[in-house]
Amino acid sequence: MRFAVIGSNFIVDWFVAAAKTCEGLTLHTAYSRTFEQAALNAQKWGFYTACHDLDTLAHDPDIDAVYIASPNACHFDQVKRMLLSGKHVLCEKPFVPSAAEFETLLTLAQSRNLLLLEAMRPAHLPGISAIKACIPLLGTLRYAEFPYAQYSSRYQKFRQGIVENAFDPTFAGGALMDIGIYCIHWMAMLFGKPDSIRSAAAFLDYSIDLNGMALCEYGSMQAVARYSKAHYSDSPAVIEGENGHLTLSPFPIPQEMKLHIREKDPVAFPLATGQKDMRYEIQRFMEMAANPSSAADYQAVTLQTLRITDAIRAQNDIDFKKKKRNETQTSFNGSGLLNSRTPR
Repeated sequence: MRFAVIGSNFIVDWFVAAAKTCEGLTLHTAYSRTFEQAALNAQKWGFYTACHDLDTLAHDPDIDAVYIASPNACHFDQVKRMLLSGKHVLCEKPFVPSAAEFETLLTLAQSRNLLLLEAMRPAHLPGISAIKACIPLLGTLRYAEFPYAQYSSRYQKFRQGIVENAFDPTFAGGALMDIGIYCIHWMAMLFGKPDSIRSAAAFLDYSIDLNGMALCEYGSMQAVARYSKAHYSDSPAVIEGENGHLTLSPFPIPQEMKLHIREKDPVAFPLATGQKDMRYEIQRFMEMAANPSSAADYQAVTLQTLRITDAIRAQNDIDFKKKKRNETQTSFNGSGLLNSRTPR
């Protein structure tokens, strides 16, 4: 399969390293907005050619599939162009900012028998089946928590007055979409649609969320997603039931699962994640391209994840169209952060 790549950031470095371990994959074209950058990328990564025009890329008959790792706000237009030109698409998380946009693109892909797949690394790890098999051993589930806190170097720059794409609201980033999306995806992947959602967030003085949490109710179980770009934590994910609990660490790409059954010694299970773990999603993508309908279960989780993030955004007024929040409706705490909002 001949791939083009849209994007220039570190995640593309990871993709390329993983792609080079996959049989039957050719790194064909590196795309960037300027030919100079595209040429540098092609040389750096060992691509066959470079391109700086999206229409030329979309209509290139020598390209079968496109991996998109551009800013979140660019995904919808770029994915649509590639689909209209007959390309399969593997797109970085979040696939698009909203569930409605994803549904539009999915309908288009299905009408053309093309594959859409989110490059969500946890969904394709080899240990997922083992994790799912252990959950019933816990008995009636009561609580789950999915924590991901990663101090962002871009936040440090923001505190120095340098605003990069990650903290520009119009690029559809922020803690929820860049970090929290992993927590929400795990929740949707394991438990599906919640009965209710309550959430809170804290903001920078630009209208972008810096940290937040969501409490999702699943019958008698509460599941919590908490995420931050302003501090670091190595807390494992935990799933707790009446018979015991399960921990996954490190989260969100676990290397080990530990099963604690009540009145028994805990048992640790390595999850065989290994290095260059993006290869699992790439290999699955290549397999599914022959039968795009086989991706339905993964697409359903992506859609459910975006429906949950839509609800969290609505509850906390996370607006990707406004450059700054309405200062008449918010108050500053003197540290560059807005005071936390409570759920509506």
